[in-house]
Amino acid sequence: MNTASIRSKFQELYGAEGILFTSPGRINLIGEHTDYNGAFVFPGAVDKAMVAEIRLNGTDRVRTYALDLGEHAEFGLNEEDAPQQAWARYIFGVCREIQKRGKKITGFDTVFAGDVPLGAGMSSSAALESTFAFALNDLLSLGIDKFELAKIGQATEHNYIGVKCGIMDQFASVFGKAGHLIRLDCKSLEYEYFPFDPKSKGYRLLLVDSVVKHELASSAYNKRRESCERAVAAIAKRHPEVKFLRDASMAMLNEVRSEITEEDYKRAEYVIGEVDRVLAVCEALGRGDYDTVGKKMYETHHGMSKLYEVSCEELDFLNDLAKELGVTGSRVMGGGFGGCTINLLKEELHDSFVDEVRRRYQAKYGHAPKFYDVVISDGSRRL
Repeated sequence: MNTASIRSKFQELYGAEGILFTSPGRINLIGEHTDYNGAFVFPGAVDKAMVAEIRLNGTDRVRTYALDLGEHAEFGLNEEDAPQQAWARYIFGVCREIQKRGKKITGFDTVFAGDVPLGAGMSSSAALESTFAFALNDLLSLGIDKFELAKIGQATEHNYIGVKCGIMDQFASVFGKAGHLIRLDCKSLEYEYFPFDPKSKGYRLLLVDSVVKHELASSAYNKRRESCERAVAAIAKRHPEVKFLRDASMAMLNEVRSEITEEDYKRAEYVIGEVDRVLAVCEALGRGDYDTVGKKMYETHHGMSKLYEVSCEELDFLNDLAKELGVTGSRVMGGGFGGCTINLLKEELHDSFVDEVRRRYQAKYGHAPKFYDVVISDGSRRL
């Protein structure tokens, strides 16, 4: 993204120059709602990011300016200093979480902006958290390892935003590597990079943003999580080794079917299937078998729509269109209830697919979707 506007605003506000840091948004090829179930996710960082110019200011105050919003915030570094603005709470939360780990934070000035689309499931919030966690660690020589930086972002979501998210978004933002997806085991936190270069096989990754967001996704997200925990508790009475749904099989789930609600059963059925799909996709990529990857993406969409029930009419329409128009794989990406579908499609289909989807979606819903071509890129870094 163009950093000139950040630089010029920083100079105007603070009369000096800082250092630029960036962290990317992410896609997740497959493995949705598996992270808090102790299973695998398969994300990659993208070529859309948050960028912040930062300079230590020698005080105990943080002065921030959100360039995209045209808004200022200023706050201290104690718990009672929490700012009112939602966006500023992310930065405040990162500072507080670093302090909780026994590290000293001092005041700083910053201007930040980003081209990670908001509400599209690419984790603009994780990109923001990762940028500031990485930058403060660098500027203050705090010696925090990359995993802890990701956990600081996650803890910010839990403690200052009220979203009980898993580790995936922040992990992908910090650990991203160009040309690779990362299979992260959310239970052991072991990870492995898998080469992913769709272009070399004649494919593209395209996000189609429905430009809708139904209800507050965070409350529904927390409800799904509670369903999974209830299913685990029921299974664990017979199988004490089961700590997460990742440890359970469909046979185990069927044993307790009469002891849990139909809703909790469906949620758990989706997750157990999704665990298997992630591993199948990793194997398929090892063979360069993009057809199987695509097939599993469609299966995930079906599960998220019918079993986990986090899709919506617009996303199902986009998924059906993708299938009809010959897209190799398509599914809702992210928490659901709006946002994007992620599509793996042949290069030669790209332009006609975009035109047709734009026309038919506009005709049905009265507004056009947005399209984002994404390329897998590097994680948090100093520019």
